[in-house]
Amino acid sequence: MADGSRERKVRGRKIATDREQKERRWAKKRLRSNGAADASGSASSAGSGDAGDADGLMSPEEAAPDPFVRTDEIEALSDRITGWMAADQPVHLIGPTGAGKTALALAAAADRGRPVVWINGDEAVDTAALVGAHAGGERYEEDDQYVSGVRKHTEIVRERWVDNPLSVAAREGATLVYNEFSRSPPAAHNVLLSAFEEGILERPGKRGSERTIDVHPEFRAVLTSNTIEYAGVHRPQDALLDRTVGVHVGFYDEETEREIVAAHTDLDEERIERVVEATRAVREELDGDVVVGTRAAITAARGLVVFDSDDADDATLADVLADVLAPKVAGEDDLRGLRDRIESAIA
Repeated sequence: MADGSRERKVRGRKIATDREQKERRWAKKRLRSNGAADASGSASSAGSGDAGDADGLMSPEEAAPDPFVRTDEIEALSDRITGWMAADQPVHLIGPTGAGKTALALAAAADRGRPVVWINGDEAVDTAALVGAHAGGERYEEDDQYVSGVRKHTEIVRERWVDNPLSVAAREGATLVYNEFSRSPPAAHNVLLSAFEEGILERPGKRGSERTIDVHPEFRAVLTSNTIEYAGVHRPQDALLDRTVGVHVGFYDEETEREIVAAHTDLDEERIERVVEATRAVREELDGDVVVGTRAAITAARGLVVFDSDDADDATLADVLADVLAPKVAGEDDLRGLRDRIESAIA
């Protein structure tokens, strides 16, 4: 907590309740996914039918975020994304951290009713991480006995190729959700150009006719990225951006943020309203200095569940919000300044 914060009591029972609810949601998702697999034979039945979870394919039910709130504002964004995908256009979701881009991308992908493949952008991602690579060799031995007393022994070593997310999605007609793709080096994305434009995916490392894959007509892609000023983000090449449509995702309206916070916490309606109101006031106060996303409101609400939630006042709320945003400031002096600005914004 920030310096000078009040002493607060942690409510262990509330923490346990929150964990139990999360475990129940995951159990429900697994049950749903297993049921779909049992009914169709595999999670990839909407594709070719010969690939399963080992290929990274998820059923739409498994990919769908849970919980996921659908208000008019969210439905309007979802309709834009699924509409562009219906027009066979890769979609690039752009916006600040904590705005809900990932959940929106997964929900739109699941709404298509096709398998979903996920990859997270990272500095270590290269072309092989997208399309696949050789993963060692497989050794076979054959024994032939032509005539009595004559034995022929042959040892064969065959290279083993493993497809990675882009190849799997292109082959199976799945929806590729490439989260934070701008955190990967731009050179890794050259293979996306022909996949998006000509419907041909090249797999460097393969030989002959296996070097390319004809992209399945139902293949679609949703890319997400933070705006370019964030640390650790590469500027994507213009050739790639020219092959996508951009949908900007800002922070949602107040009603939508209340619904999202309510779906993720046990707080009563009155306190949810106060947390969202305070978060939005702090967002406006810190604009340009610290990004205050909807995720911050969710975390603050969870804090109020366990820290004096029965009699929480503005001082407690300011303490909780300072804790939530503290990782985004440099030192103790900045933290004290942050606490003062939060207190001023929510007063």
